[in-house]
Amino acid sequence: MNTSLLANAIRALAMDAVQQANSGHPGAPMGMADMAVALWGRHLKHNPANPLWADRDRFVLSNGHASMLIYALLHLTGYDLPLQELKDFRQLHSKTPGHPEHGLTPGVETTTGPLGQGIANAVGMALAEKLLAAEFNRPRHAIVDHHTYAFIGDGCLMEGISHEACALAGAWKLNKLIALYDDNGISIDGKVAPWFVDNTAERFEAYQWNVIGPIDGHDVDAVDRAIGEARQSADRPTLIICRTHIGKGSPNRQDTAKAHGEPLGATEIALTRQTIGWEHGPFEIPAKVYAAWDAKDAGARAEQKWDERFAAYAAAHPRLAADFKRRMAGELPKNFAQVAVDAAVEAHKKAENVASRKASQIALEAFTAALPELIGGSADLTGSNLTNTSFTTPLRFHDDGSVVLPEAKPERETQLERANNGVGKEDEATTSAPAPLPEVDLKAAAPAIGARFHINYGVREFGMAAVMNGIALHGGYIPYGGTFLTFSDYSRNAIRMAALMKQRVVHVFTHDSIGLGEDGPTHQSIEHAASLRLIPGLDVWRPADTAETAIAWAVALENKDRPTALLLSRQNLPYAPKRDLGEISRGAYVLSEPADLRLHGKTRAVIIASGSEVQLALKAQALLAAQKIAVRVVSMPSTSAFDRQSVQYKQSVLPAGLPRIAVEMGVTDGWWKYGCAAVVGIDRYGESAPAGKLFEFFGFTPENVADTVRAVLGR
Repeated sequence: MNTSLLANAIRALAMDAVQQANSGHPGAPMGMADMAVALWGRHLKHNPANPLWADRDRFVLSNGHASMLIYALLHLTGYDLPLQELKDFRQLHSKTPGHPEHGLTPGVETTTGPLGQGIANAVGMALAEKLLAAEFNRPRHAIVDHHTYAFIGDGCLMEGISHEACALAGAWKLNKLIALYDDNGISIDGKVAPWFVDNTAERFEAYQWNVIGPIDGHDVDAVDRAIGEARQSADRPTLIICRTHIGKGSPNRQDTAKAHGEPLGATEIALTRQTIGWEHGPFEIPAKVYAAWDAKDAGARAEQKWDERFAAYAAAHPRLAADFKRRMAGELPKNFAQVAVDAAVEAHKKAENVASRKASQIALEAFTAALPELIGGSADLTGSNLTNTSFTTPLRFHDDGSVVLPEAKPERETQLERANNGVGKEDEATTSAPAPLPEVDLKAAAPAIGARFHINYGVREFGMAAVMNGIALHGGYIPYGGTFLTFSDYSRNAIRMAALMKQRVVHVFTHDSIGLGEDGPTHQSIEHAASLRLIPGLDVWRPADTAETAIAWAVALENKDRPTALLLSRQNLPYAPKRDLGEISRGAYVLSEPADLRLHGKTRAVIIASGSEVQLALKAQALLAAQKIAVRVVSMPSTSAFDRQSVQYKQSVLPAGLPRIAVEMGVTDGWWKYGCAAVVGIDRYGESAPAGKLFEFFGFTPENVADTVRAVLGR
């Protein structure tokens, strides 16, 4: 069929949907329609009947304002996105929101809206594919073999995150990442030339990318050839620069900013239909066009071939196959609960006095041993964030682009490990029916399965956060990454997107307060804990010791549908004795009751504290006890987890009628919701001085906490 007809179907649906909604961006979908024909019609490996097929190609529309492009493609190729959903574009409860949303629309791989994050997500997806292939593929058994494609626009390239992520893609030699740049030269403010003068080709060549073009983005055959060439790359990602006309086909709006972000108008749509030769009414697609676009049969055949390959793989490598299925499903191994309990109990027994950043590393030792899907990293602060463990190895690549895998350790090699490394009879190719897949106890099998990489992201906090989102979206890994808490401002929008998409991503934020000391107010976190707690769907944990840290990690890993931020101290913290570890996961619990109510009478107040300030609360409790004032100490490592608890549990921890005093080295605003009579906090920026001096200067001392309690009680 004439490719113009296929592209014009996209153009017609885009301008009709935007017009009906009286809102949206018709120009970019109209301009990228021919690029879409080349990619989706000739290269993309996908199955509309199963949008979550593990070995599908990933497609990311980074310039998400062009959402009608992907909605048209999903509808035309046979996904569960009926025409009525396109008619309901941008309407309440439709599956076609203004920007594509993962988890809402079948076939949408990631939520794109904030420009640049889509391409950064695509980098994460391509990295996940490459690492899974290195980890699971075996001779004659390639079960991970797909590409990641991204459409990007001028806005994506102007956003600084594209620099961070694309530089990493070149360093990581992500040869299966192919980005098609819609180079139309127009943004909302008009022609971009006065303010966007980058030499994009040279920029990406400097990143160690292949660069193809500029080519005519409306020449389907030229785009097709460029994609074919890009797919041959062995050690570099590829950027294809496609020169296009925004609003292609519109007689009066093509190549203008008016085509970018507003409906064309009924008159202009009628003229456009005439110009492109589209003789059909609004939302009317001829049967022959549907038939030409339909990808259901081809998709079913592609997945069936993969199913056959996977069956042979499972017969040859049953444990690897079982682990691959488990990990792609996002399920933790069946023994994880016991691993988590063991980590917490061990922390409780040792009762070590260490910084919570070190407590995090201690917990990670247990979890990286048990979970081969954990993939860590740090934004150039590994020695400070302590995100590496004895089980992790730095991510490196050979000159040919392949992953440098950890060297075998003969003294630990088991028969299972030999099998997983492709040694012995299991290596023989077979097409027989696979044996039932066994349950995998990863605590026992840990040395045999999983490479456990640690990624040096460089000084790229935002890029790291968005890449981690892409890794999580791809499946097969649970990403975590570290930086200082004050730099969460750089990564915040990607953290927000993880929460919006309900992705299991763990942010390790160390140096969580004025306890950072001499680096001063630029690095001392004041408002950051409170700010992160405002993000809906993000769990924020600020643990006080090793046991709380281990449990915070366990909860983070068990949360399939939410990201987590761990706020950890630089300074050492004393271990707080526990009566019961079970209630820590609820976010807040009674840590210490008054020592002897017979002497002191009834409990007079509750001190609530988090993180390093729990020790201040306990010492203040002792000072008050000496004055026969009985107070309860509540440790609240996670306000978000506590807020989800039942009313009954909350009341058992914070009884009605008792004055509440909160203590945290941060802004006070967030604590008033707990009915506090006073908050010992800090509502100004810090100072440069040793931590001890700062604690005294800002009133973070047991004496000041005790004085505050007495003032509340009028004593």
